[in-house]
Order: sequence, then structure tokens, then C-alpha cells
Amino acid sequence: MSVILQVEHTTVYRYARPVAFGEHRVMFRPRSGYEVQVLDLSLDVSPAADIRWVQDVFSNAVTLITPHSPSDHLSIVVRFRIEHFGASSIESPLAPHAEIYPFAYSGEERIDLGGFLVPQHGDPDGRVTAWANLFIPSIGNIPTRRMLQDITETIRSDFAYVARDVEGTQTPTQTVTLRTGSCRDFALLMIEAVRRLGFAARFVSGYIYDPAVDGLAAVGGAVGAAVSGAVDDAVGRGGVVGGGATHAWVEVYVPGAGWLTFDPTNRLYGGTDLIRVAVTRDAFQAVPVQGSFTGRVGDYLGMDIDVKVSRLSNVVVPGI
Repeated sequence: MSVILQVEHTTVYRYARPVAFGEHRVMFRPRSGYEVQVLDLSLDVSPAADIRWVQDVFSNAVTLITPHSPSDHLSIVVRFRIEHFGASSIESPLAPHAEIYPFAYSGEERIDLGGFLVPQHGDPDGRVTAWANLFIPSIGNIPTRRMLQDITETIRSDFAYVARDVEGTQTPTQTVTLRTGSCRDFALLMIEAVRRLGFAARFVSGYIYDPAVDGLAAVGGAVGAAVSGAVDDAVGRGGVVGGGATHAWVEVYVPGAGWLTFDPTNRLYGGTDLIRVAVTRDAFQAVPVQGSFTGRVGDYLGMDIDVKVSRLSNVVVPGI
């Protein structure tokens, strides 16, 4: 079965007087694939602007927006519909040699996976490494999928979610020490931990659908409404987190199954509720909107974000 999801994402920057704008880099187009098809998409910008589409080094769709004239506001409104077929990391079969941890990537895989294998953040006192090593059994081996699930579920159960109204991400060391964080913090911690265990992992930014916000009853643990922006997320009304800003999760590459989804904030392993927009090596590369303006100190008054994610219908699909 597939679902049709609709997203309307509005970002408005406000200024005390007209300012001149530089180029703005926007990431909002969902990544199409076997589990997601983009049905339609529109973009409205005020003031009028030149708009170009490019792909970044990770093949994410990036929109480059350059407003024509000064203005006391910059409004970017995105609307799109997707058909989401869903995919579960729990059900994906692994290559026989990768079913038990530890396993080895082939030489070709290691070349292609490149920076996704290498920790990107320092661990000066070894706290992240020590925390990651807790998931290695003292005797015997452990199924690979079980280890990744244990890490996901431990973050969900042992760390307290805290919404933050600032840009950026905590370091993994800070998250392990504080035992608190946002979805971006939890995703980055899991990525850096599994890389230290030998896995290739990447950061994922996007949206998450929340049946409660949409006025529907949550079914089978389906969670989270998403609001995307340059600030961090907030607790959604379904008892699940991810609403209020960009949601973030993790993908880990395991031979035989490919990139598997793990959302440590909500203990999700795929499905139709996560809408992937960007995959990157590090969190800073997945900022949804970034740009510049020329004006006086104090001209910037703030930013308003409003995102609505709704389910339009269920569609039975015989198979893909």
C-alpha cells in the first residue's frame, strides 16, 4: 500500500527596512526513488527572483534563489505532493557475510563509501567511542541488525529530547555527556558512534508526517509531523518528536540491503512517515535554507516558518 502526502512549507524572513539579498541555497525537493515518487511541485518567491536548480555532490536537489530587488521581506513557499510506498529496515535481507557483526566491506565498497566511513567529529576524551563500544558483546558476536536497533532504541529511551531554537548541532561528545538533544543531535551521535564501530553512515534531513496533527489517529506507532527550517525541532502533538523544524535521522549502509533507515528520535525504521529531502556526510551540509543579505546592524527582525504535512489518500499498489 502507498500513501499520498502533501507538504506546504513557508519560510518568511523579516527586515526593518528594505535590504539587498545575495544568493540563497534552498533544499526542499524530496529525493525520488523506489519508495518515493514526486507527483508535483511548486515554488513561489517574493520578491521576484532568478531561480536555478542544481545537484550537489550527494545528488541532492538544490534550488538557488537570487532576488531581483531589495525588500523588507523574503518569502519562500514550497508545495509538493509525493506518493510514498514505504520501506522497512527491519525486513530488508542482508548479505550472508554481513548478518553478524563484525563484518568487512569489500575494497570497492570502501572506495565508494569514502567519507561516510570516517568520523567527522573529534572524540578528545574517548566518550563517544566508549559509548559505542557498549554495544559490542563481551562474549560472542551479535546480529548486525540487532546492534543497530539496540543503538537506535537506547538513544530513544536513555536520552531526553530537548527542542532548541538555535542553528547548528551539538557535538557527539556534548550529547553523550548531557544525555539530551534534538533530532539532529541524536542523528549525529548515532552516525559518529556507528562509524567508530566500522559502519558507513550518512545524515538525513527531511520531514516527518504526524497523524495526530493531521487529525487522524496514530496507527502502529506512526509518528511525527514535520516543519522544516533553519532552527531545530519541537515536540509534536502525537507524543512523538520531529515537528517544528527539519527532522533528521540516519541511514547505515549494510551489504545486501543497502542504505537502511534508523530514526533514533522516534525509534522508526522506515515506513511511509519519513520524507527524505537530503542525505549528506555531515549535519552542516543539510541546512534547508541559507543565504545572505546586505543591510545595517539590527535590520534582521526574525524568521517565521509554517509547514503543513497531510495525507491525502491511501492507494493500494500491487507491487513494485
